[in-house]
Amino acid sequence: MRRGRGDVGGTRQYVGMADGYDLDFLPTRVPLPGPARDATELTYPHFSVLLDRERRLAAVTGVNIDGALLRELPRTGDWQLDPRVDAALQTGPEVYARNDLDRGHLVRRRDPGWGDVDDARAATEATFFYPNAAPQAAGFNQSAELWLGLEDHVLEYAETTDQRISVFTAPVLGDDDPPYRGIRIPLLFWKIAAWQGPDGLSAAGFVLDQSELVESPDGLFAVPPLGAFRTFQVPITEIIRVTGLDVGPLLDADVLDRRSARSTEWRALASASDISL
Repeated sequence: MRRGRGDVGGTRQYVGMADGYDLDFLPTRVPLPGPARDATELTYPHFSVLLDRERRLAAVTGVNIDGALLRELPRTGDWQLDPRVDAALQTGPEVYARNDLDRGHLVRRRDPGWGDVDDARAATEATFFYPNAAPQAAGFNQSAELWLGLEDHVLEYAETTDQRISVFTAPVLGDDDPPYRGIRIPLLFWKIAAWQGPDGLSAAGFVLDQSELVESPDGLFAVPPLGAFRTFQVPITEIIRVTGLDVGPLLDADVLDRRSARSTEWRALASASDISL
């Protein structure tokens, strides 16, 4: 086990299980976005998680996806705590028991599964560590196909150039998130996809809003009727505003800003055809 210190978003501890997210994966160097406060970096095959110790959830995840080397592998792996981190700092199985919460992958199971078969399988199984999960209202994984398919859509677009993308995803750790079993349930999730286009680094930002699906009066959790999952393409400046992240070169690579003057508009998406790349 390798230990060290880093300074993204302030001083943070990090421990190494594998190489983790590669900031030189694309022709343009793209560091992990830096959270507003200290986080613990956990590295896994082809991806990393910055774990917010106060919220016990990821502040940032980053994964490298090589579309030319992706493998279709059967689902293997079971959810487990990461032994490198105190269990009290992770949102573990007790939060998801006997309720309508799903353990939602932040880095999708398939995304790091590329390379030779053994490496790809190890990478997909590593996505089942609890630091890579966040509480999502029941039906999120089953009903939000657009959100879950954003990487595929961007990857298809990127295949005309480099066949590689880097994707960053996490919950928005808001101050008004409702409390539940010692944690607070995120109401928003953000995602930034980055790829190398003909004119250099390109990036697109997205937000998913589950606030109409989550209620927590008096510490209880309830889910109103499904149908209110809302996915938006947003200027990356808006992701910075709601998260406090330092996104480095991703800010100037925003495809929305290239198409029009920098704005704060959240564009609701009904299908993949609504995405502007």
